[in-house]
Amino acid sequence: MDNIELDWVPREGMNFNTLDSAWDFWKNYGRRVGFNVRKHYANKSKKDNAITSTRFLCSKEGYRGIDKRDHLVIEHRSETRTGCLVRMGIMLNRSTGQFYVHEFVSEHNHILHFAECAHMMGSQRKIADVQAIEVQLADDSGLKQKNVGNFPLGRANLGFLQLDQKNYLRSKRQREMAYGEVGCLLRYFQNKTLEDPSFFYAVQLDNTEQVTNIFWADARMRIDYELFGDVITFDTTFSTNKEYRPFGVFVGFNQFRGLTIFGAALLYDETSESFIWLFNTFLESHGLKKPKTIFTDQDAAMAKAISEVIPETRHGLCTWHIMQNGIKHLGNLLKEGSYLLSEFKKAMFEYEDEQIFEDCWKEMLSSYSVEENNWLKSIYKVKEKWAKCYMKSSITLGMRSTQLSESLNGDLKDYLKSNFELNNFFKHFERVVSDKRYKELQAEYDAREKLPKLKVKTLPLLIQAGKEYSPLIFERFQDEWEKSLLCFIKEQKELNGMNEYLMASYNETHEYICISNIFEETISCQCLKFETFGILCSHALKVQDVNNVKLIPNKYLLKRWMRVARDEILEKTDQNLQVKF
Repeated sequence: MDNIELDWVPREGMNFNTLDSAWDFWKNYGRRVGFNVRKHYANKSKKDNAITSTRFLCSKEGYRGIDKRDHLVIEHRSETRTGCLVRMGIMLNRSTGQFYVHEFVSEHNHILHFAECAHMMGSQRKIADVQAIEVQLADDSGLKQKNVGNFPLGRANLGFLQLDQKNYLRSKRQREMAYGEVGCLLRYFQNKTLEDPSFFYAVQLDNTEQVTNIFWADARMRIDYELFGDVITFDTTFSTNKEYRPFGVFVGFNQFRGLTIFGAALLYDETSESFIWLFNTFLESHGLKKPKTIFTDQDAAMAKAISEVIPETRHGLCTWHIMQNGIKHLGNLLKEGSYLLSEFKKAMFEYEDEQIFEDCWKEMLSSYSVEENNWLKSIYKVKEKWAKCYMKSSITLGMRSTQLSESLNGDLKDYLKSNFELNNFFKHFERVVSDKRYKELQAEYDAREKLPKLKVKTLPLLIQAGKEYSPLIFERFQDEWEKSLLCFIKEQKELNGMNEYLMASYNETHEYICISNIFEETISCQCLKFETFGILCSHALKVQDVNNVKLIPNKYLLKRWMRVARDEILEKTDQNLQVKF
């Protein structure tokens, strides 16, 4: 066909010289639009066995057939077919010997894949193999070879304005940089800005004009923060070990509850003044958007900086670090038969009521005669930053520690050693970031390719949730729906035009109050599941069901948890930043 290369969209009457060229055309169309393809049937002539007609489909055509052996299967494979009608019908023109399109249906009934996921589709994998050969995964510095297939995500050309910020630290930095590292570092960042105009970096000098602290974020980090920067952690795992570079990283959850990176830093000074510079720089790189919650370790200088730069942001302390400090400071009290640490753990994770927490805390101190323990006194003073009963009013997305970045730090550990060349650290950092992003791309593909497993396939609530939520969040929501089957209304009364329900459950001793307004489609629960995690709780779902509300109101569908969280165009009004997909 002469005009295949010029027109990649099928149309009725289009001609092909061979069936292979028609199939290649259909595969190319699927790749460009974002769907997997397959062949349906081929009719052959009884006279000469020549193919007279065939049909090419979207791979989601039809539905999975019923297998009589299904009851023997413990875990079924995920369903991928949705009954999609997209197809291209081909017939042979005997007079010309060519094949022509006699039928074309273009409307899909499912979400489509991103272009970056094309190589993951079965019909496109040969293209991916060719692309993979071109990926350079190792350099002359001795970086370990990775398996071919760790494709980095393409960076969008977003048009961020480069912010050239250079603030001064009034004192001398606490740690020294090796000879030649400053030049290496600045060359690296200058090259990155040439490659990517949206790449952001900032440098702070000390009072002797020495580079002291560095922060950077690429275009993808800035986009990710725009989408998922409501809850973040900042971790400086190796900062206290002089053997390693003082690396810090800002991370959070994407819509799959996977790790996403918002920015990184090298901090050769860790005073409150340096952290103030860092957090201000972080905000500037992200258009001054502030997180709702931030988790850090228990560092006084960092806490002071957070209270000054982002006082509206809820500051939570890493529970893992607190438990490690608890073992360290209470170890001498953990005699045989002592449950002091277990009681402390309950105070951190179990008590939902503040008064119960206070009563149990006093009882713990008295039972183990630790009223004067200095560490317990100090940790109690910041109880609002770690105890569940105080943190549950803040959005945390289920995050309670900085351990989200543990895998990232583990991958970087060997390259953070001070005797390892700085330019090779940056190369490895880029590759680790690419690996994390590729895993997210795989999650994107799976979320669009595989259908959720509904406990009740005809229930409108689950159908809606399965369509809207990412797979893991849907599973969490479906768990809440299952729990709602055990919930019941113990008391009900009307209060100022609102309906108040006292909710109980057959498998819980705790009771919660739900308040509903049917006309305004609002529902709230004392357990604060929605406020904390972002999905409706079992108690709210029971009330909704009783009130014949069979779908999730849009206001309770958080965009950050949706399958298509990355699909819509996002624009910031700040003149320095415009983010688009």
